[in-house]
Amino acid sequence: MGSEGPKPVVIHVTGFKKFQGVAENPTETIVSNLRDFVQKRGLPNGVTLGSCIILETAGDGALPMLYQVMESGISRNDASSNEQVVWLHLGVNGGAHKFAIERQAVNEASFRCPDELGWQPQQLPIVLVDGGTSQARQTSCSVEAMVKFLKMKGYNVTTSDDAGRFVCNYVYYHSLRFAEQKGHKSLFVHVPLFSKIDEETQMQFAVSLLEAIAATC
Repeated sequence: MGSEGPKPVVIHVTGFKKFQGVAENPTETIVSNLRDFVQKRGLPNGVTLGSCIILETAGDGALPMLYQVMESGISRNDASSNEQVVWLHLGVNGGAHKFAIERQAVNEASFRCPDELGWQPQQLPIVLVDGGTSQARQTSCSVEAMVKFLKMKGYNVTTSDDAGRFVCNYVYYHSLRFAEQKGHKSLFVHVPLFSKIDEETQMQFAVSLLEAIAATC
């Protein structure tokens, strides 16, 4: 701290493809267009947008891809260990009317429908060695400060302690565990459908979210 100033922040972003009940996932659009949007709008000094990856909406069968994404996010930074790496995962909540920053993920997979690879676990620990399904992992990001930052910019955003028990929670739990082991950070944010909050506003929110992470993490 002090004269050293804040660490440079590299933020890697993921979204999801379609899944049962959501034919067009807004996070696929947001993440696919984010780099171009950021280039036009710009980011504060010290903030870098890393990879932008669309994940299959699946649990166990999609884990190799998830870990490849997370591993590549730190391997590129080996030579510059002063950088703070943050994995930002965006998912959709079809019933939501506002953005929700998720504080935690729970070690339970209870999928309400099969994922896109046909897997439908029930009351299954996500990581067996972590213990039972009541085990939870919290983000080390400053969620309250982030919400305050985003509300000041006019966004309808809240905090949440329940990321569900479907793929969003599944991915978040693995990501939080990996980030903690590597000394970095992970965050999951649920967005509404574009019919609830339009695409342009959600794109603006995504960039503001990057700024909020950099300002508070």
